[in-house]
Amino acid sequence: MIAPDTNVLVRIITNDDVSQATLAADVLRSNTVFLCKTVIMELEWVLRYSYGFDRATVGKALTTLIGLGNSVIEDAVAVEKAVELHAEGMDLADALHLSSSVGVDTFVTFDRKMAMGASDKGISPTVRLLTDTERD
Repeated sequence: MIAPDTNVLVRIITNDDVSQATLAADVLRSNTVFLCKTVIMELEWVLRYSYGFDRATVGKALTTLIGLGNSVIEDAVAVEKAVELHAEGMDLADALHLSSSVGVDTFVTFDRKMAMGASDKGISPTVRLLTDTERD
């Protein structure tokens, strides 16, 4: 089993270096591939910020990647849930934080957008926005 770095996956998805993309695809195709959830999270960020991919294109790439028959996904249930939430408009990192918080009652944050988005979707764990009014 091999585990690719984010840059290996980026080469395949973007094909911005044909030689590296071909090599990466050949290596991944001929092995069982372990996909770390941190690599998946970084991949989304790189595709969005460095390559300017829109949400739908990133979502399709992520869905295709985690659906590969020769892949083993770290924390697969959390990653699949995070990709679904991303498709519904949530930031992937936020979605992965929440879907990975198994056994947690409340996830606290200063991120208003995350708190509102999670509340709108009825996500578990409950997300609580920390505010200055909570100080003694």
